[in-house]
Amino acid sequence: MLKTAIVLFMLALVASLGSGFYFLMKDQGDKTKRRTLHSLGVRLALAVGLAGLILYGVATGQLGHRNPWDAGPKPVAPQEQATE
Repeated sequence: MLKTAIVLFMLALVASLGSGFYFLMKDQGDKTKRRTLHSLGVRLALAVGLAGLILYGVATGQLGHRNPWDAGPKPVAPQEQATE
């Protein structure tokens, strides 16, 4: 469920980026229209929400790293006892 929400947030970010580009091209720098600015605000809110969701997932243990190159901490070998 959490990973689905993350994917939806990322898709919403891409959609907001596209709408911001559209408004930027359509308005052509018209100072009376603030649609590009509002699109930036929505994108910023989505990015903060996505970061919070990822932090929540890591803190609760629902998201973790399962990288094949990171096997985790290596066990410490027991010290050999010196024979006298």
